[in-house]
Amino acid sequence: MDGRGIRIEGLKKRYGRGDTAVDALKGVDMEVGQGEVVGLVGPSGSGKSTLLKCLGAVIEPTAGRMILGDETIYDDGWKVADLRALRRDRIGFIFQAPYLIPFLDVTDNVALLPMLAGRPNPEARRMAIELLAALEVEHRARAMPSQLSGGEQQRVAIARGLVNRPPVILADEPTAPLDSERALAVIRILNDMARQFETAIIVVTHDEKIIPTFKRIYHIRDGVTYEEAGEGRDIA
Repeated sequence: MDGRGIRIEGLKKRYGRGDTAVDALKGVDMEVGQGEVVGLVGPSGSGKSTLLKCLGAVIEPTAGRMILGDETIYDDGWKVADLRALRRDRIGFIFQAPYLIPFLDVTDNVALLPMLAGRPNPEARRMAIELLAALEVEHRARAMPSQLSGGEQQRVAIARGLVNRPPVILADEPTAPLDSERALAVIRILNDMARQFETAIIVVTHDEKIIPTFKRIYHIRDGVTYEEAGEGRDIA
């Protein structure tokens, strides 16, 4: 694997102990290379949310390995000292709802993360404007979130997820509230951004509108994954 993808091997997560223990993940294997967008699908209770939280360093797995780029970040225990910095600088998050900060304008919503990472304000704002331009919402740079359409809000949320140039982005149901046209537009953007910034993107979804666009899909059921080739339908 190259230097900007993510790989997990035999990842397990157990909640509780003894007779009441529940194995949410039973040995998950997954690999996503740089510039690649893959789908992760499965029924409710299959382990999707647990897997996403483990990948996002929100909860600690019970066993297995996670390799981010060339660095092992988990191997039967965390191998990085600062999980908060890991989440801030190396893992991007895109959610079903945009979760934009209502009292900050569009530019500041995107620039906030690099500012928190220690970049000077002018540099952080320049990074934000560049991404907003790439996502064709630069003309809304001074607008407040309440002034944006749903599609514009989601583009700003994508910019926020990308702004620190993370090696991996975790997108949790990013098209759920959107109609078909806007949902496919979001997937087109994610594919373009993955290629442009060499980012590995994992899209958790139930959305039948976008599943045919993935070239590779991981299914998860009862805490175990299996991979299949997707249709890779052209959305250009």
